[in-house]
Amino acid sequence: MSFTPLSFEFFPPRTEEGRRKLAITRKQLSQYQPEYFSCTYGAGGTTRAGTLQTITDIMNDGVAAAPHLACIGASRAEMTSLLQTYKDMGIHHIVALRGDVPSGVGFGHQGLRYANELVGLIRQEFGDWFHIEVAAYPEFHPQSRSAEDDINHFVRKCQAGANSAITQYFFNTDSYFWFVDEVQSRGVNIPIIPGIMPIASFSKLARFSETCGAEIPRWLRLKLQSYADDTASIKALGLDVVTEMCDHLLQQGAPSLHFYTLNQAGLVSTICQRLGY
Repeated sequence: MSFTPLSFEFFPPRTEEGRRKLAITRKQLSQYQPEYFSCTYGAGGTTRAGTLQTITDIMNDGVAAAPHLACIGASRAEMTSLLQTYKDMGIHHIVALRGDVPSGVGFGHQGLRYANELVGLIRQEFGDWFHIEVAAYPEFHPQSRSAEDDINHFVRKCQAGANSAITQYFFNTDSYFWFVDEVQSRGVNIPIIPGIMPIASFSKLARFSETCGAEIPRWLRLKLQSYADDTASIKALGLDVVTEMCDHLLQQGAPSLHFYTLNQAGLVSTICQRLGY
């Protein structure tokens, strides 16, 4: 198997201690020569500053950085200003998202509403300066009206100028390959990179999955539940399941892997090592 570059996602730490710990995590994961590190986006002032700080720290490490940018509830001027800041920093990679709808913001407001509008804005204002990555949902976005509607949303983002996509995490590889085939049949041929979630805790995984619409297969859910508070067994099973899934994805042609690290290096490192990285 030829090794393709991996990427790793972090969230902005809220404390200086968290920032120090994340620096250690980044150093541990840098050994896998990542294509980039990404950082999730906070819509509020303090959390947005956290994203900017984390992106600066990543660049100071000498690793390419990809800030997430969520547009819902923001004006075109606000997004353009932030994008100009990133351009001035020398950043060439943006993860363009709609984001969660803030309380009190309806879809009748005058700002940006959908990710395809953000992608279009980036292309209009900055040409090809940025590599634009968008989100994909092999098991469909939990707020989509239908599977067809969700696929149409994805196609619109690609037509607006997206270069590649990262999926929501999943544990059913058939959903990923079906999604890729489906959008390719509609003329979309950008790389679609599987998002990978290591399993450290069943309760946290169940909570995340309920929120984002990712299915935990029945056999895996029951097996994890059977371990109750046996954290070591949960992690061991999770490592086996996720590593096997990653190997299958790469063997069958997935262009890369994007790990949701939750700012922890341990499980991700073990999976990468088992894959031969």
